[in-house]
Amino acid sequence: MPETSQDKERIIALMHGADKPGIVARVSGWIYARGGNILHADQHHDNENGIFFQRVEWQPAGDVQEEIKLFRHLAEDELEMQTEISTSAKKPKVAIMVSQFEHCFFDLIMRVRMGELNCEITCVISNHEKLRAMSEMFGLKFYFVPLSKENKPQAEAEQMRIIKENGADLIVMARYMQILSPDFLKNCGAPVINIHHSFLPAFAGAKPYHQAYRRGVKIIGATAHYATADLDEGPIIAQDVTTISHRNTVDDLVRKGRELERTVLANAVRWHLQKRVLAYKNKTVVFD
Repeated sequence: MPETSQDKERIIALMHGADKPGIVARVSGWIYARGGNILHADQHHDNENGIFFQRVEWQPAGDVQEEIKLFRHLAEDELEMQTEISTSAKKPKVAIMVSQFEHCFFDLIMRVRMGELNCEITCVISNHEKLRAMSEMFGLKFYFVPLSKENKPQAEAEQMRIIKENGADLIVMARYMQILSPDFLKNCGAPVINIHHSFLPAFAGAKPYHQAYRRGVKIIGATAHYATADLDEGPIIAQDVTTISHRNTVDDLVRKGRELERTVLANAVRWHLQKRVLAYKNKTVVFD
């Protein structure tokens, strides 16, 4: 079958730096002059800080690696932009960390199997044995790493070894109910996305649905964010809410919340895999 435009390898560049006139024209003109076809371009100006952000995705006319090399020179040396470049040919490897709740974990597996998430689940790491059978049913490598206060440094060292051995490009905490240490986050070698069962910054910490119920709020939410050393305070990628009423019990809040958690985490992972998220300071720009 003849190659279609969708089959052709694409280059995706995420850039940010000091705002100055002509960046969009320079980038689009450079791609046009080399015979490339821009499929997506989006930009954002942070007027308060004078920062310009851009995502551009295009099909190059020539050699992909040579195009990347030359574009990096344009973006970093001439335009003085911090630049991250990837290609559509690379299928990222994802490590999933999970404890005993299966709803987010199962949802991610199904989305990968249906092609909604363009990645490979390279390993599953858990501090419980509960989800071993489910993991192995889908042909996923499952690693049980017991964890306690006494053995946490050794357990995290083993988790990092597994993650690096399996070449993970992204780590997803699919309701992994443990706090990752600053040392782990610094040395694990991949960004970490966490799903918090609350509309952060409200009700951080443990049992947020119980906190919300006691407070009598009328909405609850879920937040997917990059994990940082500051607990539940990393850059937010995706959020959503649903309404509740005085008739709802704590169990109702938990059920509604889990529905939100699945979709919010999936959206955050999808946008990250599609290179639509650019984190800076403690915020994110999520491109359309």
